[in-house]
Amino acid sequence: MTVKDTLTPGRHRTASAMRDRRTRSRRPAVLRFVLLLVGAFVFLFPFYYMLIGSLQDEPDTSPAGAFPAPGNLTLANYREIDGAIDLLRSLVNSGLFTGGVILATVVFGVLAGYALAQLEFRGCGVVFHAMLLVQVVPFQLLIIPLYVLIARNYGLADNYLGMILPFAINSTAVFIFRQYFLQLPAELFDAARIDGAGELAILVRIAVPLVKPALLTAVLLTFIGPWNEFLWPFLITKEADMQPLAVSLASYMDSVAARAANPFGAILAGACVLAAPAVALFLAFQRHFVSTNLGSSVKG
Repeated sequence: MTVKDTLTPGRHRTASAMRDRRTRSRRPAVLRFVLLLVGAFVFLFPFYYMLIGSLQDEPDTSPAGAFPAPGNLTLANYREIDGAIDLLRSLVNSGLFTGGVILATVVFGVLAGYALAQLEFRGCGVVFHAMLLVQVVPFQLLIIPLYVLIARNYGLADNYLGMILPFAINSTAVFIFRQYFLQLPAELFDAARIDGAGELAILVRIAVPLVKPALLTAVLLTFIGPWNEFLWPFLITKEADMQPLAVSLASYMDSVAARAANPFGAILAGACVLAAPAVALFLAFQRHFVSTNLGSSVKG
């Protein structure tokens, strides 16, 4: 018997053991993939059902309605809802309302977050903790005083500014910006102050470019609130031409839907239009939800 023959069984045992280990290591990965696939199906199925329901000519609320025949698919529901509430005008109102809130939230959030994180002034801690306490106050408790202040005292009913003002400052956005600014190296600000830069110049030229993930996070988190907001725009707007899409859809459901040929499909069509910009925004910017390497800004 040669040395080669003696080593061959050991090699076979080693190769078999390696195959077993690879097989065992694949099982958790396969299980995770199956669980993620099931979770994705559960999460995405309502969106699929909403889209399919909006395209059906005849409503079918049974489980079979999730897989309609091609001949039952049409765009008539979108034409129905557009003729009833003027989708384009409602979308413009929602866009102006949401865009104004996002702009104010980012501007005031950056300024307040930078002041709370990098500036030293008396009462800084009290202001920060008071801001945190504001988050536990339900917005519904402020509805009546806000309506009296904005609609009666300021005369901003049926006005875009009247819709935007209650949401102009977002304490969550301030908190997000503050936490990001706290992560920035102090050497950056010290060097800029030594060079004679003012606080506003430091904020615009140094701090803001380094917290782009915070900007995107604040924009995306802020977008969902005003875009889907119903209660405040419903109270502050009486003219149909000023109402955002969420309010217009609710008005359609209360007054016009009963007379529609397929109210179920028309309502789902409006819901698809309402959800489409939010879904598109998240799909476009999801890859930007990564943390920037702040340490690379400091040499040595």
